[in-house]
Amino acid sequence: MNRAQFLRALLGAAAALALPAAARAQSGNYDFRFTRLRYQSGNWDVDARMPSNVITSLIDYTSLRVDPEEHVVDLADPEMLSAPFCYMAGHKLVEFDPAERRNFERYVRNGGFVFADDCNHDIDGLFARSFEAQLADIFGDAALRKLPNDHAIYNSFFRFPDGPPTTSFELNGWGDDLVHDYLKGIEIDGRLGVLYSNKDYGCEWDYDWRNKRFLAEDNTKFAVNIVVYALTA
Repeated sequence: MNRAQFLRALLGAAAALALPAAARAQSGNYDFRFTRLRYQSGNWDVDARMPSNVITSLIDYTSLRVDPEEHVVDLADPEMLSAPFCYMAGHKLVEFDPAERRNFERYVRNGGFVFADDCNHDIDGLFARSFEAQLADIFGDAALRKLPNDHAIYNSFFRFPDGPPTTSFELNGWGDDLVHDYLKGIEIDGRLGVLYSNKDYGCEWDYDWRNKRFLAEDNTKFAVNIVVYALTA
């Protein structure tokens, strides 16, 4: 085992030990399960192959006991409140109904973690405008803020000294033709409860797992950081 492998194993073990017992119990025999939130407005069922790639990377790089299956849970379902990590994405309108709003707020305020990804990677697109409006309505206009590039999420497992990695969609001029050099988030009591991206990581990580070997650098490494932060922060 070389030094890099040793450090990964050490950090992976620390992540597993830091996971609260209650979260482990809710996950069965697993430390982590990938939970996708299904909401009634818009289109929630995007990037179908992305979860399997994230799950594979967590198995490859960490010692976490990872559920090999994606779990789709209604945002309005109380079951989502027990998930250690939730993912939501889409292209279209986001408009929470009362039960969805209630669960989203309760989950975030009580220590949950939501990674929300704008598939349009467009700061003026419909998903961005409507989702940000929902966050402002729930948490206040000033709650969603840019994350500094030295935020703990960029060092929770792998190191990203320049902040969030760029996606190929940004570089190819898709969406708003901008490279977003930041992510946004909402912190509750000093801990990130919502991580929000306009970079379309979901599409970036949505490919047949067999094609990963052709990448010069594994682009799902940042997904490992997001999950480890969600479980240990």
